[in-house]
Amino acid sequence: MKISSAFASSLEAPAHIAAAERLGYARAWLYDTPHQSPDVWMLLALAAQRTERIGLGPGVLVPSLRHPMVNAAGAAGLAALAPGRVAVAFGSGFTSARAMGTKPSTWAFLREYIAAFRGLLAGETVEWQGARIRMMHPSGHAPHRPIRIPIAVSATGPKGLGVARELGDGLFSVNEETAGARDFPWAALTVHGTVLAEGEALDSPHVMAAAGPGNALAYHFLHEAGADVRELPGGEQWLAVIERTDPQQRHLAIHEQHLVGLNEADRAAWDAGSWESVPRTTFTGTPEQLRTRLAELVKAGVTELIYQPTGPDIPAELKAFLKVAATV
Repeated sequence: MKISSAFASSLEAPAHIAAAERLGYARAWLYDTPHQSPDVWMLLALAAQRTERIGLGPGVLVPSLRHPMVNAAGAAGLAALAPGRVAVAFGSGFTSARAMGTKPSTWAFLREYIAAFRGLLAGETVEWQGARIRMMHPSGHAPHRPIRIPIAVSATGPKGLGVARELGDGLFSVNEETAGARDFPWAALTVHGTVLAEGEALDSPHVMAAAGPGNALAYHFLHEAGADVRELPGGEQWLAVIERTDPQQRHLAIHEQHLVGLNEADRAAWDAGSWESVPRTTFTGTPEQLRTRLAELVKAGVTELIYQPTGPDIPAELKAFLKVAATV
């Protein structure tokens, strides 16, 4: 199993990716979150200039944010800057869509989008929304077509997994969702969390900073899925803060600080005991506990584990996690 990294697309992301390369991580993924980040392609290009070996890619691209030609051009440009190191992941857009008040893409739309993206990189003339388009980049503006870039699809359920099997080279999952992993030669899984120091309590300031944002993701996801978030520790307090917000702006309150820090509702939940959920909602534990969980993921068919660190010391989190993972 390869050990890769993922980062929020901050201005410091290129430096974080360079640190991940020095430590030996296989790949670095950046989130496509324009509501809270600079452009993902811009940051990946900067990272390409600061690195030599590590794989690079957006994980995941959200079709509703850009015309397929824009993402094809971005992928082609990155492939020119980092030959042989680029991969791309697509998803329906849970956070990037919800945070801007829209719904995720349908699987039918995602299928059409990925097919168009693939065709463009292959040098084909494709039809998109009634128009015929083709990459017309002359020499020196992009690599010659075809441009071969592996594509992973973030998918769950029969429809999503069907699109992944049809158009993807691999499966891209989050939060220890391993259903379908064995059906793909490349099964990537993103996790959030931290390595506990000996005797460290789950409600420590370090765990709050390093695993709190990943823990909060479970509350965001359950609420957006229509489930009762009050079933989680601190869920009632979390919901009380969210429901004080104007319904037309509630999505802004939910997704503020997404996978970076704790927003007002997340902090209210943490103070009320949401930290009790951390071992279940994140990849957090002692070195021995994490090695056991890593071995289980290998058995489940995961071939690439993607770790996203948070907190004030990203390099230290990367180092601690790789020290554990390298022994599995």
